[in-house]
Amino acid sequence: MDDRIPEDPDLERLAERDWAPPSAIPIAEPALAASAKESIGRQAASGVLWLTAQKWAIRVLGFVTIAVLTRLLSPGDFGTVAAASTILPFFYLLADLGFAAYIVQVAKADQRMLSTAFWFSLSAGAVLCGALLAIAPVMGAVFGNPRVVPVLQALSVWVILTAFGSVPMALLRRNMRFGVLAGQGAIAAVIAQVVAMVMAFSGFGVWALVGQSLVAPAITSILAWVSTRWHPDLMFARREFATMTRYGGQVLGVEFVAMLRASGEAAVISSTLGVAALGYMNIAQRLVQVVQDLTGSAIVPVTTVAFARIRDERERLLSAYVRALRMSYAALSLPLTIVAVAAPMIVPILFGKAWEASYPVAQILAIAGTLTVGAWLDHGLFYGVGKPGKWFAYALIIDGITFGTTAVLAHNGLVSVAWGFLGVCVIATVSRWFLVARILATAVRTVAGPFFFVVTAVATSGAAGWGVMQLTREVPDVVSIILIALAVTVVHLTVTRLLAPNVISEGLAVLARSKWLSRFPILRNRRAQS
Repeated sequence: MDDRIPEDPDLERLAERDWAPPSAIPIAEPALAASAKESIGRQAASGVLWLTAQKWAIRVLGFVTIAVLTRLLSPGDFGTVAAASTILPFFYLLADLGFAAYIVQVAKADQRMLSTAFWFSLSAGAVLCGALLAIAPVMGAVFGNPRVVPVLQALSVWVILTAFGSVPMALLRRNMRFGVLAGQGAIAAVIAQVVAMVMAFSGFGVWALVGQSLVAPAITSILAWVSTRWHPDLMFARREFATMTRYGGQVLGVEFVAMLRASGEAAVISSTLGVAALGYMNIAQRLVQVVQDLTGSAIVPVTTVAFARIRDERERLLSAYVRALRMSYAALSLPLTIVAVAAPMIVPILFGKAWEASYPVAQILAIAGTLTVGAWLDHGLFYGVGKPGKWFAYALIIDGITFGTTAVLAHNGLVSVAWGFLGVCVIATVSRWFLVARILATAVRTVAGPFFFVVTAVATSGAAGWGVMQLTREVPDVVSIILIALAVTVVHLTVTRLLAPNVISEGLAVLARSKWLSRFPILRNRRAQS
């Protein structure tokens, strides 16, 4: 668990029109025009809101879909697909080789570079797809589940589909066309979820999940090509390939380590506790991920581009980072605290009573999820300032500790694994304070400051929610969840207002920069003040 810049003299017009071939786009050199500087904040705000809206659109139907699928499919079905899916991103990374991240942040992107990236990714994707077909039996043996073999062989097509759309999607991100990306992602996800439900009701079993996994990237890639109107030339430039490989190799190292850890953890849990346990873990992770998606994950792809655009202005970069960190912590810690308290009631309502083993795991992972917010932002910062190598060194150490912790604690059950992950998150958070402080040339306390107000807010609001839960044991679960959410929200906002009074006003200022929300009077006034 990451990415980052040039400029058209008029970023507003560039963001609103269809992408033109790089040779047709006048790109300013490092110094940004004044009007371009002013538009970065507005584009970033709109990008966050567009991508957040996309997540809501996807997850609203996604909740319905997963609620249906968990009643039609078994934990073993989810565990089988989860086991097969853990290796897929690694193969995609080999096909992409970090070129998409390079395209997003490079100062200039010409036709030779883009064509080189495309043909490499597509060719590598085809080769790696064949490799997946060949090693599927081995992976079935590793996971101790022969059902993984045909599922992984079918999912191997996923590598080609995602590699095919890699360059067009990177171009959309580079030009901060997050509204387009959001719309395309929502359309693809909705169609994929409908396909999964139709297949599940038709009795296809685990193949409903496979169909969902393949339909989404296929539609997303096609729509990205249509939006960019870019086409590759029949060329492959060795110099550009070497340049992209130097940067992309470090990005690949980060992602490789993360995927290796995820695959290793899935294998350990599956072989030690059984594939059903992997399914329980997968559902708990999904619940936490859904909350993160709906409240703050859109910050990551937007801020990485924004950080890259201002990386030569250290004071501005520091100010933007601290504000983004405060708002990210505030935005995600509130809903994750509600999940941490009410998961024993939320999980059975959403997924059914058969998923009881996921309750405590989801509670612990929700707490850990608050800490990972900082990792998202720091990941984008390191990529944006052109230092993926330093992030790779950090990821190598932390992911190694995470896997080792899982391997040691797996025999004690999923709850022990979750507690171990939380402990590693604490260690990782503290270590990042020193790394980021050095990158931004500031004091460690400046970077660590936002963390302490969040810890206090989460602890106090969580205690209030737990107290309400004890008092409402006799009422229906839905009512209890609502009352818990109200208590957590009131206490959390109160503590935030007392300890970090600027967070709320900063959040309103960000919303005010969005063109499609600034029409509201309160935000329009805030925009005028800021």
